[in-house]
Amino acid sequence: MPEVYQSGNFDRIVISEVNQDLVRQVNDVGGQYSFNIAEKDRVKTLQVEGLEILNPSVPEDRKKLVHAIGEAQELCTALPSFKLYDYGEDSVVRLITDGLRLKKKSKDLPSAVIYAAENDAVAAQRLKHACQNYISNLSDEWIVFSETVIAKMCSVVTNPDRIKQENLAPLTSYSDRAILVEAYNHILIDKKIPLNFARGIESFVSKPDLNPFALSKFLGHNSMHALLGYHAKKEGIEYMHETELRSDLVELVKKSFIEEVGVGLRMEYASVNDRLFSEQGFREYAEDAVERMTNPFLRDPVERVTRDPVRKLGWVDRLIGAMKLSLKAGVCPEILAQGAAIALHFACEEKGWSSPEFGLDQIWGNEQPVDSREISGLILSNG
Repeated sequence: MPEVYQSGNFDRIVISEVNQDLVRQVNDVGGQYSFNIAEKDRVKTLQVEGLEILNPSVPEDRKKLVHAIGEAQELCTALPSFKLYDYGEDSVVRLITDGLRLKKKSKDLPSAVIYAAENDAVAAQRLKHACQNYISNLSDEWIVFSETVIAKMCSVVTNPDRIKQENLAPLTSYSDRAILVEAYNHILIDKKIPLNFARGIESFVSKPDLNPFALSKFLGHNSMHALLGYHAKKEGIEYMHETELRSDLVELVKKSFIEEVGVGLRMEYASVNDRLFSEQGFREYAEDAVERMTNPFLRDPVERVTRDPVRKLGWVDRLIGAMKLSLKAGVCPEILAQGAAIALHFACEEKGWSSPEFGLDQIWGNEQPVDSREISGLILSNG
């Protein structure tokens, strides 16, 4: 939203939000909200204005949202998981496709790009596939579903004492929460665009093939963030920046980043002509990412980073995906296995599962292939 607002390239900024209290709060102050940016040396506050925020579960708001989607040139989804795309009778996908039908009917409505900002390497492909269940002929000539690589950390602060102590600006004057995001803003997107389209968000960095960068973020940055988080949780650490006092943990994660999954990623994308996939380039990327994870002004809660261990241990998710890539490159991911074992311990506690072995069977289910024994053996031997 800040990039959209500051660009000055958009006539309307419309948000779909199912939290009615949030909708009311933003509307009560005239369609604006404040957020806090964690720089390396301070926290600064900015404000976004001129928003239209609507609740799709309210019939009249839904009608307005459908028309806004039809008229929009750039759209973005930002859900907790891609699994929510088509969840429920009035899902996000149904809302989007109702709006896209308007585009198909009228030549006066613009072509569009939909950025899928969910934390998944192929979120846009999943979103397009889900939309195709409701609408046919989603041609790239008029609608492009764009993957994104957003290695940007953020949190919603709800502790009133913390908001006061850190002098954070609440979302609105009526709100009991504050948004705190890091200043890092290097967001990658697919270069492909539909016909007669001019991108309004100018700060994005486009790549002709986003997949290597998406996988590097998901299996590199995300897996290492989780790895550091689970070690921190095991040690009773409350905030990610407090791991700086445990240099052994930070160095352990850097070692895994560079020597385990890093080797796997560089080997997988050795043919990609980008500095990221050189030995020195990836080392710089890893060290910068770990430094950002431990930014004291971001004060990222360990609980936020480690939530939903079952999802993070999925066969195609970050921890196991990073292990598989390391093994493919001929590297034994011992450090990753340690982190996965810790995550599995918390998953079993959360779900009440009787043993780690039973937990892995429950998590992987039908996804578990025959060759999972090596990975499960590594995890269980480190438990």
